[in-house]
Amino acid sequence: MTHTRERILDTALTLFNERGERNVTTNHIAAELGISPGNLYYHFRNKADIVFELFKRYEARVVEFLSVPTDRELTWWDKMGYFEAILQNMWEARFFHRDPGHLLDQDDALRERYGNFVRLSLDQAMEVYRGLQRSGLLEATEEEIRALLVNTWVLAASWTGFVHSLLPAGERQAALDRSLLEQGIYQLICLEAPYLRGEAREHLEEMKQRYRQAPDTLTLLFTRSSPPDTAESAAPARSGA
Repeated sequence: MTHTRERILDTALTLFNERGERNVTTNHIAAELGISPGNLYYHFRNKADIVFELFKRYEARVVEFLSVPTDRELTWWDKMGYFEAILQNMWEARFFHRDPGHLLDQDDALRERYGNFVRLSLDQAMEVYRGLQRSGLLEATEEEIRALLVNTWVLAASWTGFVHSLLPAGERQAALDRSLLEQGIYQLICLEAPYLRGEAREHLEEMKQRYRQAPDTLTLLFTRSSPPDTAESAAPARSGA
């Protein structure tokens, strides 16, 4: 890959993440790089080609981190590593997670590749969960694991778009705060919590605390950003028998 081609992809990714893909044209990308539109078109036919190449980058990273070591059992720290990798990839490709339906509708080749990517990723993630089972870190039936896997995938894939839709109108084109994505990892941990065993269960609160966000982040999701006071929430005592 040529240096100019790499610079085009890097710049496009930055602009897409900051402004949203819909609001960035190839002319914007060329201007940001200080090159002519013709130079950009020498490397990419159109913006859809750029998006396709950026997705291939994202796909390669996900396929790489969804692996299970063959020389040892998984530990709770490996589990943290998976969460960190999910978070980093959500952050680096947040433009794609923010509006995947639009992007897939614009490019049949991308839609086909994305479908294959999801199926491959789910197969790999299933092996991760089986590795956690073998290590005594997770206990669930095959049916429960499949349901959990689909739920965690859907949550991770849609979280960025979900929180973006809750931002005030004036902030929707701004780059998403990373803390909003960290809250998504907290939600993933909560989904898995009932099935955790051994050291994963012992370190559950530590994992939650790492990604649990401050009340000002949660105000996007709840009118009240913290649980009601016990005294407030308690039902009034009845008088008499």
